Amino acid sequence: MPSSFIQTFLRSKVVWLYAASGGVVLGTILLGLLTSSVTIPVPTLVHIIMEEAFNLGWMEDVPENEKMIIWNIRLPRVLLALCVGASLALAGAAFQGLLRNPLADPYTIGVSSGASLGAVFVLFFNVSIVGLGDFTLPVVAIISGMITLLIVFGLVHLSSRGLAIETIILAGIIVSAFIGSIISLIIALSDQDSMTQIIYWLYGSVGMRGWSYVQLMLPFMAVGVFLLLLHYRELNALALGEDAADHIGVHVKRGKISILAGASLLTGAAVAVSGSIGFVGLVIPHLVRLVTGPDHRHVLPLSLLTGGAFLVLADLVARNIIAPQELPIGVITALIGAPIFAFLLVRERLGRRNPA
Repeated sequence: MPSSFIQTFLRSKVVWLYAASGGVVLGTILLGLLTSSVTIPVPTLVHIIMEEAFNLGWMEDVPENEKMIIWNIRLPRVLLALCVGASLALAGAAFQGLLRNPLADPYTIGVSSGASLGAVFVLFFNVSIVGLGDFTLPVVAIISGMITLLIVFGLVHLSSRGLAIETIILAGIIVSAFIGSIISLIIALSDQDSMTQIIYWLYGSVGMRGWSYVQLMLPFMAVGVFLLLLHYRELNALALGEDAADHIGVHVKRGKISILAGASLLTGAAVAVSGSIGFVGLVIPHLVRLVTGPDHRHVLPLSLLTGGAFLVLADLVARNIIAPQELPIGVITALIGAPIFAFLLVRERLGRRNPA
């Protein structure tokens, strides 16, 4: 019996999907560490990481510049891209599941714009909250993202006395446009140096961030991931509608608050450390659902893995396509994500018109 169970387990499509996703993540991390203007052999790369992380290196006379390139520049950049992509994709999957709409993501419902406004406010006024220090930027970004979400839902409630999906998307777009005008005003009032810093930050980048940004993001990411993965059952139940979910014993209000809090945490932390990076939370969960189906037990973790790998690859393209100059990573994700999402949207509409 045990052997037959193991064979059945290994034949499961989901197992191979997890294995493939994990392999892709490891492959993109290795590719991100190896691909650049300075080529460093794989054994040297592994030695540097093992020596710096665990003091288990075995090579002698490794040049200091190679250690600095791998440990201080490339590795934190790759890990930050992995964390940001994973966070945005997971938040997008949660928003889409909660609102039952593939167009929902942190950007279309205004959370990302709100987080961006909070981060721009901190950068422009050089704000530092006593007791938070370096954590001021992500904390303010997360709080402003949550406030924006509350404003969106408040507008929806005032306009329709319900939470219609289309109304939420429309309210999110309206609030995002208004916030965008405030950010433009702040940029117009900035001096040349501040303007350049804010604009480049808004385009999105994970370059030259260092370990401090990885350390800033990890606590918020850990809490957000835990909250969302813990509530996959609620997302599955909410796919049937709030009334149906309530009838089968799901505490709808508590589940929605936890999911919104987790997704806002992930979005605010990602925006705080990398700026505005679009289409990751929109496209990746949609692609994952096409392969796995609607079960959030698998959609959430696979979106986490796939989104991280996608952003590492996007960053790789951003820093190599016009080397030695770099493109903002947000430009790359938009160039890749917009056509893919347009194709998926047209494909879905055609499928509805011509059912098999």
